[in-house]
Amino acid sequence: MNSSDPKRDALPSFRLDGRLAVITGASDGIGRAFALAYSRSGAEVVLVSRTREKLLEVQHSIEAAGGRAHVIRADVSKIEEIRSIEREVSALIASRGKGTDLALVLVNCAGFGFTKPALDITEEDWDRILDVHAKGTFFCCQSLGRLMIERGYGKIINLSSTWSSSTDTGKSVYGIAKAGVSYLTAALSTEWAPLGVRVNAIAPTSTLTESTSRSFRENEARAQRLLSRIKLGRFAEPSDLVGTAVFLASPASDFITGHTLFVDGGWHAAL
Repeated sequence: MNSSDPKRDALPSFRLDGRLAVITGASDGIGRAFALAYSRSGAEVVLVSRTREKLLEVQHSIEAAGGRAHVIRADVSKIEEIRSIEREVSALIASRGKGTDLALVLVNCAGFGFTKPALDITEEDWDRILDVHAKGTFFCCQSLGRLMIERGYGKIINLSSTWSSSTDTGKSVYGIAKAGVSYLTAALSTEWAPLGVRVNAIAPTSTLTESTSRSFRENEARAQRLLSRIKLGRFAEPSDLVGTAVFLASPASDFITGHTLFVDGGWHAAL
């Protein structure tokens, strides 16, 4: 090993230039925040969601700031629609011509919160949660991971949760789904590291999106109880997660794979 190798001695890059980032759940909340941050950091982004109108608003914001964004309307709970994402992304890469050095990044943000007592869970509840958070995440990883493996390099970032490893009333099924996301992250990292694909996850604490803010207003006692577990004394904002998401998509994190990174304001430090 040559310790004076200029490549080894160079400062790591946190920029995302030359990267094509596919972000599910990009129409609002955490996914939207990631899409805007990725674009500002130099990435070209592909925005995926079931809601085309909202995606077009995000696309407009990105392009107004000088970025490049593409829109794919798809429901990640349906495998045939995930395959359509793979085909459209593959066509987008092919349109750049052979020899194009374009690194692919996948960020699985699609999902929704869920709090319901275990005794009240229905089969429909189970299917809704697992179809998006577990099945959707797995098959998005499989579909886009295939394209990464073909190119010998890629980054996958899954969205897990503090509920993947801690419990609370009403979080049984949601926690199962998120624990599965963290397990999947580790499993895929083991299989795909030799093929050049890094797989990591971000596990935020309760984050103030439109839906969670509404839920907290409806149940202030629960909101205060959850807040008491966050040692920094406030809920997360989507902007609190952006730095971790950019880092994991950048060359600076190329030697990190298989981790679930908790961005939780000290939640787990006190467990």
